[in-house]
Amino acid sequence: MEKILLIGGGGHCESVIDSIMGNSSFEIIGVLDTPEKVGETISGIPVIGVDEDLQKWHNKGIQNAFITLGSIGHTQLRQKLFQQAKELGFSFPVIKDKTAIISNRTTINEGTFIGKGVIVNASVEIGKLAIINSGAIVEHGSTIGDYCHLAPGSTLSGNVNIGKSTHIGTNTTIIQGIEIGKETIIGAGSVVIRNIGSFKIAYGNPCKEATNE
Repeated sequence: MEKILLIGGGGHCESVIDSIMGNSSFEIIGVLDTPEKVGETISGIPVIGVDEDLQKWHNKGIQNAFITLGSIGHTQLRQKLFQQAKELGFSFPVIKDKTAIISNRTTINEGTFIGKGVIVNASVEIGKLAIINSGAIVEHGSTIGDYCHLAPGSTLSGNVNIGKSTHIGTNTTIIQGIEIGKETIIGAGSVVIRNIGSFKIAYGNPCKEATNE
C-alpha cells in the first residue's frame, strides 16, 4: 500500500481520512498543520509537522500528498500549498469515497475529493483540487473548474459549467445549461435559473447577484 501525507487539518480532513481508510487505498502517515496542533490527532491520525516540513517528508520517500484544508469561497491557501508540494515532486491522487457513484465516462483531475454518496454522471469533467462534497449530484455534460467546491447536497443538472475556484453552497440547485463564472460564491439553498458572472456573490430563489445598493 502506498503512503500518503495529508496537508491541512480540520473538518474536511476528517472526511478525507474516513474515505481513504474506507477504501484502504493509501496508508496515511500523518497530517501537516499549524505548530500548535503538532502532537494532536485527527480521526486517529497524528499531526506530525507543519507545512514547512514538506521537503523533509519527500526526502524520506513519501511520494503522495493530498490537500485536506477545506475552502468556502477562498481557495488561495489551497492553491499555494498544492503548488509548493508539486514543485517538491509530490503526486496528488484522486480520492473517491467508496459510496460514490461515478460514471466510467468522466474525467477527474489530480487532487480532487469525491465524498460520500456523490453521483457523477457521464461526460462530466472535474478540474484539479475540486471538492465534491457529500450527496452532491453532477449530471451529464457538466464541467467543474479547478479548485471548485460543491457543498453537500448540491445538484447540477445537465451541461452546467462552473468556473475556477467557485463555491456552490449547500443544497443549491442549478438547472440545465447554466454557466457560473470563476471565483463566485452561490449561497446555500439557492435555485439558479440564469447565468451568474465571475467574482460575484449570489443567492436566493431565484438566485440573484448581490448588489452594493
